[in-house]
Amino acid sequence: MQQDIDRLNQMREQAQAAGGPARVERQHKAGKLTARERINLLLDDNTFQELGMFVQHREVNFGMMNNRPLGDGVVTGYGTVDGRLVYVFAQDFTVMGGSLGRAHADKIMRIMDLAMENGAPIIGLQDSGGARIQEGVAALGGYADIFLRNVMASGVVPQISAIMGPSAGGAVYSPALTDFVFMVQDTSYMYVTGPDVVKTVTHEEVTHEELGGAITHSTKSGVAHFASENEHHCLMQIRELLSYIPQNNLEEVPRKAAIDDPLRMEHELDDIVPENPNKPYDMKHVIELIVDDTEFFEVQPNFAANIIIGFARFAGRTVGIVAQQPQVLAGVLDIDSSTKAARFVRFCDAFNIPLVTLEDVPGFLPGVDQEYGGIIRHGAKLLYAYSEATVPKITVITRKAYGGAYDVMSSRHIRGDIVYAWPNAEIAVMGPQGAVNIIYRREIAAAEDPEATRAELIQEYKDTLANPYVAASYGYVDDVIEPHRTRPAIIAALEMLQNKRQENPPKKHGNIPL
Repeated sequence: MQQDIDRLNQMREQAQAAGGPARVERQHKAGKLTARERINLLLDDNTFQELGMFVQHREVNFGMMNNRPLGDGVVTGYGTVDGRLVYVFAQDFTVMGGSLGRAHADKIMRIMDLAMENGAPIIGLQDSGGARIQEGVAALGGYADIFLRNVMASGVVPQISAIMGPSAGGAVYSPALTDFVFMVQDTSYMYVTGPDVVKTVTHEEVTHEELGGAITHSTKSGVAHFASENEHHCLMQIRELLSYIPQNNLEEVPRKAAIDDPLRMEHELDDIVPENPNKPYDMKHVIELIVDDTEFFEVQPNFAANIIIGFARFAGRTVGIVAQQPQVLAGVLDIDSSTKAARFVRFCDAFNIPLVTLEDVPGFLPGVDQEYGGIIRHGAKLLYAYSEATVPKITVITRKAYGGAYDVMSSRHIRGDIVYAWPNAEIAVMGPQGAVNIIYRREIAAAEDPEATRAELIQEYKDTLANPYVAASYGYVDDVIEPHRTRPAIIAALEMLQNKRQENPPKKHGNIPL
């Protein structure tokens, strides 16, 4: 028996040695950790249970039988994060460049199947040169098998991808199908075709970082939700994200022991909105003032910054927050912000996370580029997402709610459960000045003092329509509240709605305007 145990230990040492000291050193010099180092940082201490350590590829062509490393370039298994079960795979770039072949794919598929069967998140730490060329269609089939599982797991268990090195070609589509994508600045990139192919086809010269780096995908394309400073920061961000979300679609959201007073009033809010309706203020500060302990975990902070999305807690319970940011494009809805918010709303709805919407929206962004880019279709995504959502939905109108954007932002008309408005809220088809210029165009033109007449009519319009009380008289606003009462009002509504049950009509699936 001792001989057998010795052989086992030797094989384990061989598997854990990755690609050998030279390749590990090269990985470290590139500012990257090894697959096992990443897993050890991500998971709770001493909880990782590895599966598939002794798996080897079965390819016989191109001399591959002389290069059959144990584990086949990916480390797979399970462990815990803050005591909660997660499944993880980490591609090992020191072993055949982390390339994906049939056996490599089978290991990832096994982990994904276990995650689905046991209702726990899947975390993929990706660092791969792509499909293993020597295995041809078998490697491509492996990618497709993973893609299918990404789709089947969508909305069932949370899926998180961390790009910690290269990800090119077909490899990018698995992360794109997952719920959250993390990238590491300066050491990770993802693109369908690399700079050389781009130069050949389009004659554009671009670097790896410019084409598909963390900054590019977190600011321009929106593919990445987070751009981490380094790998340690990335893994800690994943741990923080997991603290806000449930294990699967059948669980309620995590609840943390609440220290912050649920009845806390914030009188600073009473003066936070400027008297001038065209002057901005910081909605992030509003969020910090009303959530537990000022803690807000923002998602996609550098993409479409005119809308804010992220997770927070009220009385210890996780919520998803969607809010306009008046400091960026006046908080207007455009193509990118609509798509950004719609995806987040659908994630929250899939995983039973209540939605709190802070609304200050002047409308949809006008312009030729927006219309040609499909603002109608993209704006409809957000409308669809809110309408479809059956989780508790609470809306607070802090200032403007104009036009179709009022309808879209979780209004009562699309099944918003509770709608509050601050006393200064303006709820109307458009702003008072624009409305008056249209309605009273002839009267103003004929007046002896057009400007004085316009000012008088604008005030009349405000008194008549551009206030929260007309909407409240129709029951579209449940209550007009002092801003300092926002936190306790939201918490009371969440408590009231905690047993909400609502179902959509039976159907295979809807046809969201993609």
